[in-house]
Amino acid sequence: MDPDIESSCHELLLRLAGRLPDRLLWRFRDWLGEGAMGTLARTLPKTLLKHRIDLDQAEYRLLVAGLIPHGADWHEVSSTLGVDASTGNRYTFTPEAPDWVNTVDSVSVVIHATLRGRPDVGEVRESWRHDRGAAEGEAKRVLLVTAVSGLPRLTGELQRVLRVLGDEMPSVEVLPTQIELPAYHEAALANSRFVCMGAVDAGHHRLVPA
Repeated sequence: MDPDIESSCHELLLRLAGRLPDRLLWRFRDWLGEGAMGTLARTLPKTLLKHRIDLDQAEYRLLVAGLIPHGADWHEVSSTLGVDASTGNRYTFTPEAPDWVNTVDSVSVVIHATLRGRPDVGEVRESWRHDRGAAEGEAKRVLLVTAVSGLPRLTGELQRVLRVLGDEMPSVEVLPTQIELPAYHEAALANSRFVCMGAVDAGHHRLVPA
């Protein structure tokens, strides 16, 4: 796959975190990680329109760059551009796991074993997301990882790991080292805890200053 197209799609899906339903976002990321660009091109624009998710200019350019080369419908793509695509973050985040998580958190243990010292991976953190409009006990783990290459494939791999461990709609945010973070990710990182480090130099690829 063309790396520029892959990068555009991955960044767009990052920007859609907290806006697209989890049950859809993880699937789109899985398709991207598998290289199923035709499927992504057919379905993502339709989904954005169905859920009335407007894109700003930067997001629209990412959609065009990523999916038009793979056959996305021009009319559908152009219809996603909103006059004012800004939206408030309906989530809050906390670094502490909810009470229902076991003292020995098997998910964190597996993620630590999978990513600690791994090439191309920087810092790994996690946060717990709470929906302002949901019941108090409903919290969702959000995994935050920096990586320098293979971001869509790493996302897909970690999603599959979390699904095996019981999270049917995993929230895995694999972040490039050079990106202006959306408000969703800034809030998650500001309220996150350290899990482990990969092999990439920590001094240059920390998500949260030491």
